Amino acid sequence: MTVAVKNWDRHVADAEEVARGPGFQRIRDRILEVAEPESHHTAVDVGAGTGLLALALAECVETVWAIDISPAMGDYLRAKAASAGFLNVEVATSSAVSLPLVDESADLVVSNYCLHHLDAEGKERALAEIYRVLRPGGRLVFGDMMFQVGLADPRNRRIVRQKARAMLQKGPAGAWRLAKNGFRFATRTWEHPAAAEWWTKAISRAGFTEVHVEVLDHEGGLAWARRPD
Repeated sequence: MTVAVKNWDRHVADAEEVARGPGFQRIRDRILEVAEPESHHTAVDVGAGTGLLALALAECVETVWAIDISPAMGDYLRAKAASAGFLNVEVATSSAVSLPLVDESADLVVSNYCLHHLDAEGKERALAEIYRVLRPGGRLVFGDMMFQVGLADPRNRRIVRQKARAMLQKGPAGAWRLAKNGFRFATRTWEHPAAAEWWTKAISRAGFTEVHVEVLDHEGGLAWARRPD
């Protein structure tokens, strides 16, 4: 199993800036709409970052476990929760493939733009962990990149073109970033986005039912499913 190499402790400000943008705000709202959190729920945010989902959930559930691999992200999230007066947010440092929660302890697990940092094996392990911590009847809802770097599919071609064009429009810095991403992809150290079809099969293999995958009009998509009763 491989994970995209990045020191997230150095990118707290960048992550917070992205989370405040309208695109991620819309994804957050869509995830919450599908998740249907309730006041008695224990919720888990996998790859919580600076709290985009966790803090929104804190307003409407009993407890939120905010899990992130970066201690600095956790510290930032903890401070934000305190400043908002939330006493129901528990922050823990761990990875998506090893959730520090006991079996069947959560009613809802959410995640946003975390799982593409894992390769296929890692994604499968993360799904198994999510299944383990969910109570029977519990729900999984997540957003993530949902495309593949390839030319066979028209949507994939469009997304790759859009990403390359956006980087090149930033001038020399963007061109350097494009070259660096190309090298990372060639050496298998880039992110590992998966197509919607892959996610549908992987979520089902993990034992979930009522599996739905929704491709968005950009690089991303949403998926949701339920652990059987």
